[in-house]
Amino acid sequence: MGKRHSAAAAAAVAAIGLLIGRDLARFAVAEESMAPALLPGDYLITRRLRQPPRRGEVVVFTHPARAGFHLIKRIVAVGGESVEVADGQVIVNGRPLAEPWANGPTLGVGRWQLAPEEAFVLGDARSLSADDGRTLGPLAVSAIEWRAIFRYWPPTRLGRPAV
Repeated sequence: MGKRHSAAAAAAVAAIGLLIGRDLARFAVAEESMAPALLPGDYLITRRLRQPPRRGEVVVFTHPARAGFHLIKRIVAVGGESVEVADGQVIVNGRPLAEPWANGPTLGVGRWQLAPEEAFVLGDARSLSADDGRTLGPLAVSAIEWRAIFRYWPPTRLGRPAV
């Protein structure tokens, strides 16, 4: 590799390094609340959330009551929608939500009306997800910091988190 190619490669590595921390971040999955889409030991690249989240996206945010503790959950409802958990399912705007990602029934009972700048999150493995919208309530979109874009570890599970 010539000096010119070495300089270009070094510049690319430096640019990626600058992005990590500002626009990109890495997170490790530590719990099973997002199984089977994400498992303990999976590592994610995330992008800073700059647009409102969409239903089905996997997002990362800081736990509202535990500074520095991040949660990885899935958006199931967005601003202005009503959410109800009843009879083992999620109902959005009066209709059962089709959730190909959900693993098990959604336990608990509750009803929430989201403000325009709020979102509602749940873990995919409903019986294993302790801190999600059922206990935290709706989240301000401004509190949702990251959108999961790519799983880079383990190599056998490379790719986007399942939607």
